[in-house]
Amino acid sequence: MIRLSARLFSAVALVALAVPASQSFAQTQVPAAPAQGPAAPPQGPAAQMPASPAVQVPPVAPKPQAPVFPKPNPANFTATTPTADTVNAFLQANWGYDPNRMWQVQAILKTQVQGLSKVVVFVGDKTGKQRPQALEFFVLPDGKHIITGDQIVAFGAHPFADLRAELQQRANGPSRGAASKDLELVEFADMQCPHCKEAQPIMDKLVTDFPKAHIVFQNDPIPSLHPEAERAAEYGVCVAKAAGDPAFFQFAAAVFEGQDGLGTPDGATLTLNSAVTKAGQDPTKIAACAAQPQTKAEVEASRTLASDIGINEVPTLVVNGREVPVNIPYDTLKQIIEYQAKLDGVALQ
Repeated sequence: MIRLSARLFSAVALVALAVPASQSFAQTQVPAAPAQGPAAPPQGPAAQMPASPAVQVPPVAPKPQAPVFPKPNPANFTATTPTADTVNAFLQANWGYDPNRMWQVQAILKTQVQGLSKVVVFVGDKTGKQRPQALEFFVLPDGKHIITGDQIVAFGAHPFADLRAELQQRANGPSRGAASKDLELVEFADMQCPHCKEAQPIMDKLVTDFPKAHIVFQNDPIPSLHPEAERAAEYGVCVAKAAGDPAFFQFAAAVFEGQDGLGTPDGATLTLNSAVTKAGQDPTKIAACAAQPQTKAEVEASRTLASDIGINEVPTLVVNGREVPVNIPYDTLKQIIEYQAKLDGVALQ
């Protein structure tokens, strides 16, 4: 569920930033066979034989081939920073999980703004099944961020390190899985969000498939879209305080299961009380806790964390500082997590 506007997938793979490639990407076409003149009429006995019927041979479609990028022109590398090596390391961090992705840094150009560089990258697919694309972005003078579309994205050879460190310090929601934060998966979610409900089986599967991961649930309610989401988050905070993180996840599972009941204030009260009971707690005590200013402040702090790091869509999963939409194909999600663990030197076995 999007809070303000569609968040580009750029922070994950930069795929949405690419635009159709120019004609320089056009694949070479097989030239047509030379034109031939009319055949000479048959002579002798063959002239008396009836002509054989023409046999139509269906054309054979050419097999897709990996694109061949034009050789970079040294004249297009006028900026001193970033270096091509840094750009390649950045793209490797973002795209390296996909063995079929290929790219070439085509230009790193000065701009009229001091310290602001324009980078042009050609992107393709080794299988040739996807159309090649051109990607352009601007590297800010700090060398740590890029502007692409309407987004500011962390840049550098290790683009996710700063956010990883920040979340290790500030993501303090209920957790499950390993105690170590070497591989930390932080889910930002709203309990009244239908897409967040769809993501819960995925999160449960990640708990099973990545037993060495520390998996955190951070409340990020959006009251403008989901009027009862904030109260659900407050109840969840109180359940966790009263009975620990396992009870919270029992409560959250029950809320997501009965999510339709959150549609009205009265229905939300019944749904939340039922979920509290399923978590083994007293609804009256939890409701009283939820009404306390301190509880509301804790929910607001979690929402502030989401805002501070640029989360504007729920559900969003942050894997060691790398933002990933939860509801992508599971095999891709798992591939990204495994790759990020490898980048960070985290053993999964």
